[in-house]
Amino acid sequence: MSRELPPVIKPSITGYRLINSKFPPISLFDDVADADDFDALYELQAMTNPRLQTEVGNLNLVRKEDIPFGIPGCSYATGPFTHVNPEGSRFSDGQYGVLYMGESMDVAIAEVAYHQSRYWQSVHGLDYDRLVFRGLKCRVGQTELHDATTIAFEDPIYDPESYTASRVFGRQLYQAGSEGLQYHSVRKPGSTCWGLFSPRHICSIVQSAHLEFIWNGKEISAVNRFTRA
Repeated sequence: MSRELPPVIKPSITGYRLINSKFPPISLFDDVADADDFDALYELQAMTNPRLQTEVGNLNLVRKEDIPFGIPGCSYATGPFTHVNPEGSRFSDGQYGVLYMGESMDVAIAEVAYHQSRYWQSVHGLDYDRLVFRGLKCRVGQTELHDATTIAFEDPIYDPESYTASRVFGRQLYQAGSEGLQYHSVRKPGSTCWGLFSPRHICSIVQSAHLEFIWNGKEISAVNRFTRA
């Protein structure tokens, strides 16, 4: 059942996110200044690099005119929309990408630590591991976002375990042409997060920290920062 959409706000955002260091930046996005250059270089490299499509992802999932070619960290901006988790996320059913950010690195850490713990708890026999992440600082120019912080934290879209209601809500926003939403952090209550349905307003994404998560067989027991954001 669809709901009335929350009001629209027009913020400029500085947000933070983490990505696993095993996924390197996609240099092809960062090597060109515009869509025409990208098409030419992609065609050229595709002749000699059979893994190119895997590295770049599914370009059909993002409009070419929405890719912010020429910005610092274009590959970081584009990756969430061409490499979509088919299992989905809080506001996606796996059919489209969302770029998630928290208002601080601590918020990003809290969100990722939860999901990493949940994942590794299903891997039997792993008593210890080190998980290394890049901490990214994201600047987003003024964009129109639906303000889901006007929705009570007790609403089902903020259910800590089930994403059923939040995915229906996310699909409703996406189909309405929303550019994204501002919402309450579930893993760090009192904080704010954002989810973008397009990379087009991103101004830059740069690495600002390197972090090590320690898995002790039961949970993420420690997070070590090599550099501070």
